[in-house]
Amino acid sequence: MNARLGFLGLGGMGRPMALRLLGAGHELVVWNRTAARAAPVVAAGARLAATPAELLAAAEVVVVMLADEAAVDTVLARDTPAFAGLVRGRTVVHTGTVSAGWSKGLEADVRAAGGRYVEAPVSGSRTPAEEGALVGMLAGDPDDVARVRPLLAPLCARIVDCGPVPSALRMKFAVNTVLITLVAGLAEAWRLATAHGLDPQLFTEVLDAGPMASPVSRSKLGKLRTGDLTAQAAIDDVLKNCRLVRESAREVGSPAPLMEACLQLFTRAADLGLGKEDMVAVLHALDEGAEGVGAR
Repeated sequence: MNARLGFLGLGGMGRPMALRLLGAGHELVVWNRTAARAAPVVAAGARLAATPAELLAAAEVVVVMLADEAAVDTVLARDTPAFAGLVRGRTVVHTGTVSAGWSKGLEADVRAAGGRYVEAPVSGSRTPAEEGALVGMLAGDPDDVARVRPLLAPLCARIVDCGPVPSALRMKFAVNTVLITLVAGLAEAWRLATAHGLDPQLFTEVLDAGPMASPVSRSKLGKLRTGDLTAQAAIDDVLKNCRLVRESAREVGSPAPLMEACLQLFTRAADLGLGKEDMVAVLHALDEGAEGVGAR
């Protein structure tokens, strides 16, 4: 595929994704609000645009990985007359996790302006992004999805077509329910084992040897064992996802008691000053007298 490719947003997920695209041989123009953070991507061969408008003028397909809905609206100048000119003739590939209704609205606006839109959230954190092991979920017009799919191949171990927008995001919310409750349950199990004085290494070995083991459990157990809270998926990001999952469940009247419990736990962890730490820091929200745990 020879389409000119742009990438907006080079944060914890965007940077490794952009590097994977460069490694696959794509010519890439990039933009990031803090230009200095783009340095590793520029060093790998990308061209840095001074503004989002410059990037959109240079690229036919634009991958967007920004923090939230407000950031995307601002960067695309969505509420201004400039928006139509920026997206006309472009394919906007939105890879972030946002509300389904907002994504559906953005699709309508992009199409009304003469552009194309593919919803493409990914499942996975920073390490899978670095390894090209994300799981991509695509939604949109079938022709647009088919055009975008090869672009995402260097980023993903698997790509799944989910149907029309916002089906990909709804799939992501369902998948994230498993991830969030899994990590909260793992933290609770760790606290139970250690409270009984069991050897943490033996607990790790038993869980690792059984049918519940997964790449997620192995990664998070490693962090619990060493106390490494460096974020792969930060508490603040998990909280955002908890709220989106709850919104998605309420939309169709689906019960979500586990997500409600997780929302309370991760909110408490954030209140303890752990919002920028990895999601396993939810362990501290389980501790009796956790109010004494300081920010790290």
